[in-house]
Amino acid sequence: MNLLFIEQSPLPFSMPDAFMPRVAMKDIPNGTPLWFVFQASKLLVFESEATLSVPETSALPQLQLDRLRQHYLGHLLDQPCYCVELPDGDTPPEGASLLGLREIYGRVPDDHFALAGRAIQILNWDRSHQYCGACAAPTNIKPNERARECPSCGLVSYPRLAPAVMALVRREQQLLLARSPHFPPGMYSALAGFVDPGESLEQTITREVKEEVGLRVKNVHYFASQPWPFPHSLMIAFTSDYLDGEITPDPSEIEDARWFGLDSLPRLPSKISISRRLIDSVIADIQGEAT
Repeated sequence: MNLLFIEQSPLPFSMPDAFMPRVAMKDIPNGTPLWFVFQASKLLVFESEATLSVPETSALPQLQLDRLRQHYLGHLLDQPCYCVELPDGDTPPEGASLLGLREIYGRVPDDHFALAGRAIQILNWDRSHQYCGACAAPTNIKPNERARECPSCGLVSYPRLAPAVMALVRREQQLLLARSPHFPPGMYSALAGFVDPGESLEQTITREVKEEVGLRVKNVHYFASQPWPFPHSLMIAFTSDYLDGEITPDPSEIEDARWFGLDSLPRLPSKISISRRLIDSVIADIQGEAT
């Protein structure tokens, strides 16, 4: 199968076209700023009827909040965008709540949701790189670049990104789906794993499928990618065809794996993830072949 996929809408967490990333706070547009305010992994949002919104205000002190750190993200059209981390234990202002990213999906504008994913990764990186990993000296923000630099040994640390591949294996009219022990009850998804040093993405697909379920695959084709801020991954999805082997799940990672026909599909992942988009697309491909 040679599946060429053209997305009809952006994947969740993908940066909107109207967003211009920036690091330095210069030439900032004069629109009302957007504030992506986090306490640990939860975003500060205001609720009005059934919708949620991130704060829009000219200055953060108007929200009467303390801050541990703050970064300029860039601008969305004419709106400057900032991310801020609050100390643990701070109480949200009246009318506001602290919610996880999965909880706000579909309840805030798509571009705000994508920027929230970017914001939390930058805050997590900044928090975990206050000290040099080589000599333990305190680091400084590097001007005009998204990086922290050690003034003692010169080590520069950039935001961490962990590439991971996802493989949906097809055997004629069936899909190989598996479940990890930490999945919600009854849910199955495509196989996935992190890229090892020195590997190509295609080599990672071959290795992961063999390690996790004992199968060999062929016809590996790129599908799409998605930023995944849990905590700092880039998910790169592929389709592939079954070559040979019997399903033998690795019990340290896979609780169950099996072939599913379209008439017996299990519970599938949420539409927030690229895995669901991948599965839905291949299902549509199979259904199209049958007509």
